[in-house]
Amino acid sequence: MSTQKNLWLLLSIFSLNLAIITLASDPDPVQDFCIPNPILASMIKTHHTFHTILPCKNSSEVITNDFIFSNMKTSGNFSETGLAVMPANPTNFPGLNTLGMSFARTDIEIGGINPPHFHPRATELIHVIQGKVYSGFVDSNNKVFARILEQGEVMVFPRGLVHFMMNVGDEVVTLFGSFNSQNPGLQKIPSAVFGSGIDEELLQKAFGIEF
Repeated sequence: MSTQKNLWLLLSIFSLNLAIITLASDPDPVQDFCIPNPILASMIKTHHTFHTILPCKNSSEVITNDFIFSNMKTSGNFSETGLAVMPANPTNFPGLNTLGMSFARTDIEIGGINPPHFHPRATELIHVIQGKVYSGFVDSNNKVFARILEQGEVMVFPRGLVHFMMNVGDEVVTLFGSFNSQNPGLQKIPSAVFGSGIDEELLQKAFGIEF
């Protein structure tokens, strides 16, 4: 009887771990594809778009162009930090819906940066197409893994870890990044710390600075 109870306990623990692993990533698709129905999707859209709940349109209405994204031929608009990002996710690339992945083109002007940030729901893999970029991430022990990447090199940023980029060359950097989630999320450290409304006294004490 004791052996049987131990077996059930082990099975219960295994099932719980399996459930946790399953919940930790995008759900597996249950069909070949799910092109969002634009009318139904707009009806359920809220302030925050959750890309995993977009309803499908009838497969008879799906066309080849639903699986093609052509907006990465040129860069997006550059920000004050010299950064331009062109994302591809189910909101602008219907074919990605339910497939558990997304993509982005990033361009960084000379001297520009992609500030420290992280993606809470995805690991990111970047591929440098042009230029030289100082790139890296910080692990949970506050150890930095960083160096200059050149054309053709690839780097991975583990899920949830802070990472960053800076153009250290003499031409615009262009790179492409892929994510193992169709909604990886994005939290920029400067905005999260100084632009979110955290009490200034707390920040002064935390960073030892004065505003």
